[in-house]
Amino acid sequence: MAVTLEQAQRAVCVFLKSFLRFGFMVANNLVAIPSYVLYLIVLQPLRLLDSKRFWYIEGVLFKWLLAMVASWGWWAGYTVVEWGDNIKSISEDEAVMLVNHQATGDVCVLMMCLQDKGTVVRQMMWLMDHIFKYTNFGIVSLLHGDFFIRQGKAYRDQQLELLQDHLEKYYRSRDRKWIVLFPEGGFLRKRRETSQAFAKKNNLPFLTHVTLPRLGATQVILKNLVAQQENGTLAGGDATETEIKLKGLQWVIDTTIAYPKAEPLDIQTWILGYRRPTITHVHYRIFPIKDVPLEPEALTVWLYQRFIEKEDLLSHFYKTGAFPPLLGQKEAVSQEMNISNLWLVLIQSFAFLSGGMWYCILQYFYQCLF
Repeated sequence: MAVTLEQAQRAVCVFLKSFLRFGFMVANNLVAIPSYVLYLIVLQPLRLLDSKRFWYIEGVLFKWLLAMVASWGWWAGYTVVEWGDNIKSISEDEAVMLVNHQATGDVCVLMMCLQDKGTVVRQMMWLMDHIFKYTNFGIVSLLHGDFFIRQGKAYRDQQLELLQDHLEKYYRSRDRKWIVLFPEGGFLRKRRETSQAFAKKNNLPFLTHVTLPRLGATQVILKNLVAQQENGTLAGGDATETEIKLKGLQWVIDTTIAYPKAEPLDIQTWILGYRRPTITHVHYRIFPIKDVPLEPEALTVWLYQRFIEKEDLLSHFYKTGAFPPLLGQKEAVSQEMNISNLWLVLIQSFAFLSGGMWYCILQYFYQCLF
């Protein structure tokens, strides 16, 4: 088929735009990530004197870094419409997000749609595949205290023990409130066939838009962060409501990401922006922790049920272009999220100014020494 002049012009424009976007992203990383690291190095004395204040500042810097990632998609026209429960109302409480996983762009989408949820972004812990440790953002996640989990049966028990140690060491001490978890343990396209074979063997529902979740990480998180609570009160029974709020996981947020035509965004698309502007849809459903069973068998059934519901949600979305209404509602309510372009520009400006400042400082010390 012959290529028309209009198609050729569009291809050239897309290439040039992608090239410029990639150059900007590289420059963005070269100034923002080293600046983040150097700020934390300089602030180490504060960490010894006032750990809480140190992690507050680190959280603000971390949120700004995630906003920079969000800006790459936002300026390419990749926006988000949110459905279901209002998670902003519980942004000051402790919660775990259970998210379906289709592609690398899922993380970028979450980075975008959580930007306007109060203190959530700076106080959250991410659980992600260990391969992300070796990306450009790996050093940031390591310093922030995120957990990199290695997939596979050979590593499963060891990884769950490491996760438990990680939570005990970093979750409370760094004032974390939310945890983001992808219970499927991998991308949909990679796990679907294995999951369907497992479902057939064990007489479980046949899923196509999600896979059956794995229990391990979810169980470890609930065991460690809900252990102090029993039916809404601390084990001792004499703690105040404030202490409960500060010391216990209170909510599970079942999060479902849907892409038009079931075509997920990947990180390459997010960076280069070669796909036409598109709207990603994110559905939230909030469960009080008292309604979540902690025993392994009951938790497995409960977790499977959440992903069976995700299957139904996504089936409805792909047929109608919208999520169904919540129980008790006559019609589904959605809201298009908005990010201030001025705010994004200010953050980007701060990053480049910081990069210039650190370059001058390091150059001065280099000249003094050599």
